[in-house]
Amino acid sequence: MELFARAKVVRLRSHHDKFLVAEEEGEHVSQERDGSARGARWTVERVDGAPHALRLRSCHGRYLTATDEHFLLGVTGKKVRLTLPPRLDSSLEWEPLREGVQVKLKTRYGNFLRGNGGLPPWRNSVTHDVPHRSSTQDWILWDVHVVEILPDPPPSSSSTSPSSSPRLSNLESSSSFSSPLHKVEGRSIYYTVADDDGNVDDSIEWPHLTFNGTSVPEVTEKLKEETDLDDIIVCTKNPLNQHLIPLHLHLPPNNTTMRLVVVDANSKAAKKFNI
Repeated sequence: MELFARAKVVRLRSHHDKFLVAEEEGEHVSQERDGSARGARWTVERVDGAPHALRLRSCHGRYLTATDEHFLLGVTGKKVRLTLPPRLDSSLEWEPLREGVQVKLKTRYGNFLRGNGGLPPWRNSVTHDVPHRSSTQDWILWDVHVVEILPDPPPSSSSTSPSSSPRLSNLESSSSFSSPLHKVEGRSIYYTVADDDGNVDDSIEWPHLTFNGTSVPEVTEKLKEETDLDDIIVCTKNPLNQHLIPLHLHLPPNNTTMRLVVVDANSKAAKKFNI
């Protein structure tokens, strides 16, 4: 609980560098890169009688809730919604478990708040689950950005401690905890997954991510996380004949925007590559 000890309002940033956001219609949550959005602010409420639990209330006044509804049939993840039940029950309670400088948020039933990656409908979704794949273990880790802190308790008449100084409290609130969000630098990479024959659909908008670096192995690992595929070959398309060309050395310099095609290493298309 120490990351939330004095927190009144927080933002939560997922492993995918996206913020947990309450959508405008007031019932669903998702992940967005814009942490300045009103929906990215969560008010922290303590739970009476449960010192290790908290509730997270959205800007709409509804609570982050772990439901029993399956996100998709046949998969383990369950939906996370915004609700305002007549009785504040345990489905609204989250237990923060510190993991280095990050935190896991555990439900009262042992699942964890999870920010998903990959292609739709997984991309930008939020579920509660216990990850079983090594490639998704970090999807339950969240950075906590404290936006607003709780006021200091009123000082006793005999107390002259500097920690109870209103001036210090204001300084902490304005400087340490409300600093502007870090601007993410890097290149934009648009990507898609080819079918077994290596074909892609250019008629739809490809998802994109921001990537720092020029290493092909690093961008390969990033795309494994986003697509939830374990064994892939990252390719570009030859602009003359549209054939797929596997990337080998480095990405172009100067953070040039790229369009990359992810090919399953066990597909028919991959067998045509001379790798």
